[in-house]
Formats: sequence, structure tokens, C-alpha cells
Amino acid sequence: MKINHILIVSALFAAGPCFAAWSLDNDASQVSFVSVKAGDAGEVHRFTEISGELLADGNASVTIQLASVDTLIPLRDERMRELLFQTNLFPIASLSTHIDMDALMAMEPGDSMDMITNFTLDLHGQQISLAAEMIVARLGDHRLMVSSRKPLIVNAASVDLVKGIEALREIANLPSISKAVSVSFVLSFVEN
Repeated sequence: MKINHILIVSALFAAGPCFAAWSLDNDASQVSFVSVKAGDAGEVHRFTEISGELLADGNASVTIQLASVDTLIPLRDERMRELLFQTNLFPIASLSTHIDMDALMAMEPGDSMDMITNFTLDLHGQQISLAAEMIVARLGDHRLMVSSRKPLIVNAASVDLVKGIEALREIANLPSISKAVSVSFVLSFVEN
């Protein structure tokens, strides 16, 4: 029996590293964006409900509940849900990418590294590819933090949101709302 146990353990180690899956911690994570209206009035907004996972094979995904948009003004939140995001038709935005798990798992607690990854953004029925410069930090044995090193710029035209922005501009009686939006993120993952 003891020899069989040793053989099984040896076979597991010989098969290569075993990576665990990781889940996004919503309370320790944030996705925020900046809107600019009337030429130079910038405001920071965020989403309060995000989820995600990083699987053992390196596939990663993040889902944003668009109805959780938080601008600190309830009427503006409602208008964004209805006119911009059309959450009745498009309730979520999702991001997906692939991460080099060998590099990630080689990190010790307290280590960080720069990472550039291409990912797919699925928003308002459109899929676009974006490149993100990120910092990945191993906060402990069972916690990772992934944050944007530079904001991402999402153009409203590429995700079919120009009509929604124009509807917001008209209802708020503004001369302009920028169609280029800066997006930043801090994502905390906990090992399952």
C-alpha cells in the first residue's frame, strides 16, 4: 500500500505543476471609468458588481453587471442604464484573455511583475480586441492583484454606444460628451 501511495504522488508531480483556479473578490476589486462632458468637466464613475475567474489553464474572464453603474447621482445612473448601456437588452460586459500561469505561479508573495495581455471586450453586442498593460502582484499565498498600469481607452463607436451618448447629452442639455472613455481596473483574485 505504501509503495502505491508513493507511486501516485510521484506521478502527480511528474505530470507537471498543478495550478488552482482563482475567483474574483468583488469587495476588493474595482472597474472605473472617466467621462468628460462640456469640453473639460471630467467625472469618475464605477461599477459595483463584478465577478470573474482565472482558471488553471490560464483562461481568465471578468463580468461586469452594467446595471451596477455608480456615478453618485441616482438619476444619472438610471439614465446610463436605460439610454447608454440599455441594460434591459445588454445586462453585462465581459472581458476574456489568457494569462501565462507558469510566470504567475513562479511569483513569491510580495513579488510583482509587469504584464501585457490582449483581451476581448464584449459590450453592447460588439466584440473588440484591446491590449492592456498591467501590474500583477502576488499579495499572499492565496491572493493576486491585477491592476491597469495605464488606463484603457474605449471609443464609443467601436462598441455601438454613440447613440446612447448622444441621448444622454440631449437629455442633460450638454454641449458635448466625449466618445473616448478612459477605463481603469484593480482586480483581486482569491485562490479556490
